[in-house]
Amino acid sequence: MPGGSLPAAAEDPPGGSPARRRAGRLTSVLGTVAVVSLAGLGSQVVFRAQPSQAAVAHARQAAGRHVLPQPPAGPAGPAQDATADRAFGQIILPDLLIVAPKGLTRQQVARLGQIPGVRNMIAFDGAQITVGGQSVSAIGVNPATFRSWVPVRTASDQAFWTALSTGQFVSGDSVAARLRLQPGTGYRLAGAVTATVKFGQASRLGLNGVDLLVNRKMSHRLGLVHQVAALLSAPGVSMTRLHRQVAAILGSGARMESLRSQQLPVARSTGTGASAGLPTTYLQLFRASAARYCPGLSWTVLAAIGQIESGDGANVGPSSAGALGPMQFMPATWAQWGIRGFGRSGQPNVLDPYDAVPSAARLLCADGAARGGQSLYHAVFGYNHADWYVREVLGLAARYAAEYH
Repeated sequence: MPGGSLPAAAEDPPGGSPARRRAGRLTSVLGTVAVVSLAGLGSQVVFRAQPSQAAVAHARQAAGRHVLPQPPAGPAGPAQDATADRAFGQIILPDLLIVAPKGLTRQQVARLGQIPGVRNMIAFDGAQITVGGQSVSAIGVNPATFRSWVPVRTASDQAFWTALSTGQFVSGDSVAARLRLQPGTGYRLAGAVTATVKFGQASRLGLNGVDLLVNRKMSHRLGLVHQVAALLSAPGVSMTRLHRQVAAILGSGARMESLRSQQLPVARSTGTGASAGLPTTYLQLFRASAARYCPGLSWTVLAAIGQIESGDGANVGPSSAGALGPMQFMPATWAQWGIRGFGRSGQPNVLDPYDAVPSAARLLCADGAARGGQSLYHAVFGYNHADWYVREVLGLAARYAAEYH
């Protein structure tokens, strides 16, 4: 992406519409954010409103694809962020970063959601601000939905997202070290206005060029540029085609960066201590879970089930049926099949992706998925008793295999 920086902060009232929730035994969306650049933003910004509920509903109905909009603003100002202090509900693999220097209009958001193959999209605020007088790049997000787009370890860190949802700011590891940020200490954040905000904690964001996160209420207060960037998840769509279709909607002024090549699994993580050897991306997690807990099962089947099961939008758990966690296990099913993944000690945790994904692989394997053919068909049917569902899973798995060979 071309060089540059995030625009300076300026105020704009946010809005939007809530994402839908779906009941079921297993709900997830596959993914991780690897390296994302938010460089190259222009300094002249025209603000736009977020998509209306009607626009988002129309986009979903027209194409069967799903946008993850932010909650609508209430009469007293920006919406309160949905709490992240509950079950971790979904996993999303981003394929494309879009940067719109003049902001995304609600019509553009609706049209992006209608691109064939786009299953999820999230837009967020951003700007250059200062922390203690030092320039940093900040983005404003809804913690309950944005956590699904970051690396697995960060998404699994409940304390990180609770701090963000309660109004503290959080940061990447490197900026916390550079600025010597201390958890629990208040710092002066200066955008369009200046506010003293408590620092929560640091973690790996997997977002190159993003230093810190604030929630949407704080984003509005600091005056971050409204809907200046977005992430798209479009499994199975060629990047050439996706770039072309986005450019047709946004024109030549939009910047795009492909993330797909950065999501490919690697042999193992390089961490130390208790987390050494654990998968660091969701593709690694699905691949490792299939290999270890169901030899012979393609990781693409796990990925496809996850993507399709959460296609109706955000599910921050528990579902209306009582399902929990990133793989949306019913309590009775979890009691029978839940395991502590990757040789770790302690009790299985349905909210922990490192337990939930291996447990899903184990359940599929018990139903015969590793044998392939008709046995695989019946195993997938066990997740959702519908032939159309099985056909969609196997079709999407085939597209994953082609794109992530």
